Amino acid sequence: MAEPIYKIASTDDWARARAAGQLVGTPVDIADGYIHFSTAAQLVETLAKHYRGASGLVLATIDPELIGIDLVWEPSRGGQLFPHLYAPLPMAAVVAERDLVARPDGGFDLPEIA
Repeated sequence: MAEPIYKIASTDDWARARAAGQLVGTPVDIADGYIHFSTAAQLVETLAKHYRGASGLVLATIDPELIGIDLVWEPSRGGQLFPHLYAPLPMAAVVAERDLVARPDGGFDLPEIA
């Protein structure tokens, strides 16, 4: 497996994706026209910036080799290259998933990237 990438979604959005066999995107993904992902190195900052203290989240680990050619690495926050998917995410590319629960300070424990 290539270096994994990560998708954060609400439990409701993720349940719909599982039922459909693919994630067409969360509301922000649909508004932006692509599905947002983070690398392990970007995940802590993404969670702090967009999800601090949130509940009802799922963290999915994705094998980028199972996505295909629609995955593009584009500059974003501070010029960092972020993975963006310009197609639905097939559930077959998901290699792990778990609920994310915020600590009392609003941050998240991420043992998978330690």
